[in-house]
This record gives sequence, C-alpha cells and structure tokens, in this order.
Amino acid sequence: MQYGICNLGIVPMRFESSDKSELVSQVLYGEVFKVLEKRKKWSRIRIAFDKYEGWIDNKQYLEINEENYKSIAKSQPILSSDLLEYISDSNGNIYTIPLGSSLNGLELLNHKFDGNQLSKIQDRSNLIKTAFLYLNAPYLWGGKTPFGIDCSGFTQMVYKINGYKLKRDASQQATQGEALSFIEESEPGDLAFFDNAEGNIIHVGIIMEDNYIIHAHGNVRIDRLDHIGIYNVETNTHTHKLRVIKKVI
Repeated sequence: MQYGICNLGIVPMRFESSDKSELVSQVLYGEVFKVLEKRKKWSRIRIAFDKYEGWIDNKQYLEINEENYKSIAKSQPILSSDLLEYISDSNGNIYTIPLGSSLNGLELLNHKFDGNQLSKIQDRSNLIKTAFLYLNAPYLWGGKTPFGIDCSGFTQMVYKINGYKLKRDASQQATQGEALSFIEESEPGDLAFFDNAEGNIIHVGIIMEDNYIIHAHGNVRIDRLDHIGIYNVETNTHTHKLRVIKKVI
C-alpha cells in the first residue's frame, strides 16, 4: 500500500482518471490518503478523514510512508481558520491554502505557517459562526472551499473546522446522528436533509434560529425552513422538500 499527502492548496478529485471527468470532491492542503491504485498519470485514493475515494493527478501530491500517514491520520486535526492563508517552503515560495486546510503535516513538508489555526473541538454554538464564513460562496459540485462548494461539502467543512466528523455526501451524512420528529425540536447547528421525487437524499443544510437555514444552492445563502422544506422568499416557492432533521452532536 502506498500513501500520500496533498502539498497544494486545492486538488481536484475526479470520478475517473481524466481531466475531463466529473469533479466529485477536492483534496485540500495537508490532507493524507491511501493510494489504492496508481497508473502512469493518475492515482485512485481514499482520504483518511472521510474515506472518500476518487482519482487525482500524480503531479499533485507527494508520497509519504505508512508511519507518517498513520501519525497524521490519527492525530487531532489542526486546521487553518481564515478564508485564505498561505504557507511558505524553505526556498521562500508561497502557496495559498483555503479555509479548513490541514496543518498537521507542516514539518513533514518542511513548510511554515504563521496564520490562525484551530486544533480543538469547539462548542456547537460556533457552528453557525463558521457557516457564515462561507456565506455567498458560489455553488460548485464537488467543491469544499469558499471559492466553490457544494451542499454536503459545506456542512462537512463547517463541522470539520469545529472538530466534528461528517461523511462527504448528503446521503451519507443522513445516516449519521439522531432523527428528530419536528422542526421545533431542532437547535442551531442541526442538519436538515431533503429528497427528490424518488425519495433519494439530494440536499443538506444547517439549521439556524427562528426557522432559518443556511445551505449551498446557487451560492451559500440563508432561506426559510418549514415543515414542507426550504422556502425562498425571493421567488415565493419551496425549492427543496424536507425529508429528515438529524442531531449529530
């Protein structure tokens, strides 16, 4: 088994081994992973944090040994906490890194970081504050950063920055936590999931106070939430049908 670490700010993870293939997620700076299959130009990887799999370009990561992989994977994540930061190498080269990048491998990569960071589990009351950092970020299928993010990438990153683990996709996240019977039982920070006509979970957002929800739909935005689903006051329509509310923490 081979192992790797992301030494660049944002690396695309694709469904197949091609630059033309669908973006399914992103690997952020400092994330470590197992290399499940390696070809001439591409590697299929499994990210340590959420076990998500996909293909990345061989030129966009560094190989590490098993000992370093396990050490970083098992340690409490140290994450950058500003929208955009930078790290520098021994030659003075600067690399930009987005909110939520992992700093556990700085010494291994021989990089320096002087910005703000988080390394402890935060109170759940901090979830909404973190969510607001992504407000107005454009929607991007497979995205995980303030420069482009999808609905489940948004919820995963908000929870991750506060020290909690969510799986990558909305349908996977819906298997976590305890289901609530009514919206009135929910608290800010709980997750609301929404399904399509076939009953498949296709969307997720973070519940706020007073029946509001923050979610990624076109951009990260705030809408009303009722027993039917998400209500957009600008268009006077329900955009998503509520399936279940989950309390994860």
